[in-house]
Amino acid sequence: MKHSVLLITVVVLLLLGGGELLAQCPMCRATAESNLANGGTEGRGLNNGILYLFFMPYLLIGTVAFLWWRNRKKEADELAEIGE
Repeated sequence: MKHSVLLITVVVLLLLGGGELLAQCPMCRATAESNLANGGTEGRGLNNGILYLFFMPYLLIGTVAFLWWRNRKKEADELAEIGE
């Protein structure tokens, strides 16, 4: 129950903060396009930042899934040893 309340709270907070993030997209795009047109490299940095933000949730979820799997495997091995 405690974990469910925490999870719901985190999801609601993440959803509420998304509107401000979407409002910045046109401004970033215009800045990156004008910078690249003038021979700048800030657009590449912006693209790298976008890729970083894109992969971070997958990395976090993968880490949690791996830790969960490892813990379940460890518990199953301990139960198997007790049963023998």
